[in-house]
Amino acid sequence: MRIIYIDADACPVKDETYRVARRHEMRVVVVAKEAIRVPSESWLELVVRTGFGEVDDWIAEQAGPGDIVITADIPLAARCVAKSAQVIDQRGRLFTEHDIGAALAMRDLMTEIRQSGAVTGGPAPMAAKDRSRFLSKLHDTIDAIRRANPPQK
Repeated sequence: MRIIYIDADACPVKDETYRVARRHEMRVVVVAKEAIRVPSESWLELVVRTGFGEVDDWIAEQAGPGDIVITADIPLAARCVAKSAQVIDQRGRLFTEHDIGAALAMRDLMTEIRQSGAVTGGPAPMAAKDRSRFLSKLHDTIDAIRRANPPQK
């Protein structure tokens, strides 16, 4: 069964993901550091992992081919891409084996720049176009997975 895993802490597109998953009849697993409110649906599960890094570790262990991971965490994205999961960030960026190395390098560079004090700001706030791009990429990704892995008859 194909699953959408959401790295839920600070994820601004949970509701959008729920709507798309309902439409496509996909299971969703929301993984967070503490209990959060999620809709009461049979296809939706909340998993709480409280220790440092446990959310990422749990998602990386579970995700695999045919699954989708929603995260802005680049190292987690790299771990999931390595296991052939599809990874999308909240702005609709699809991480692939071809670009994850560059994303990791950029993340490390920006960390060094921030630590030196040269840059103190974070990413721009989510805009309507970001949510729209995310929704489009999530639909496209689900469709691509279904075309590549048609249901068994």
